[in-house]
Amino acid sequence: MGTDKHQTGEARRRIAVNVRRLRMELGLSQEGMAELADFHRTYVSQLERCVTNISIDGLERLAMALDVDITTLLEIHPALNSAGKG
Repeated sequence: MGTDKHQTGEARRRIAVNVRRLRMELGLSQEGMAELADFHRTYVSQLERCVTNISIDGLERLAMALDVDITTLLEIHPALNSAGKG
């Protein structure tokens, strides 16, 4: 099982980038996003900073709140190329 193409935490980084991007496109604060998804505001912040993991059920709640398919949260986005590098 090679790890050269898939690094540990890659899915978490994709989710973080996409949640932040989609939230901002909708003009939502972290608090507003949390309210829509029935999460605590600090949890949304932790997700966007890759501090915590999220369950499948949580992903589903986020997708519904953002009005996207759950797979959208796992898409590779151009911002991911620069996230976490430095």
